[in-house]
Amino acid sequence: MLMPDHFHGLLRLNLNCSTLPNIIKGLKGSSSFIINKERNEQKQFWQASFYDRALRVDEDRKKIARYIVANPLRKGLVNNIADYSFWNSVYL
Repeated sequence: MLMPDHFHGLLRLNLNCSTLPNIIKGLKGSSSFIINKERNEQKQFWQASFYDRALRVDEDRKKIARYIVANPLRKGLVNNIADYSFWNSVYL
């Protein structure tokens, strides 16, 4: 979920894959590169840090995904999530 001032993601990590910090670094780096290239600028878009929370096995991923997707509704950006372009979830 891409919001005007932050990003929410619900990721499933594989033990054989990259670490969460490396995934976030890649996401921030590649998106900053593309945005700067499109705007012909050299700006920093992301803060250096990030906040994460691991889900317990028994937590409901669908409920958490719905909470994340509802962010634009709670913030009053749209009245219907279908009108918000910057979201997607494989958990819904």
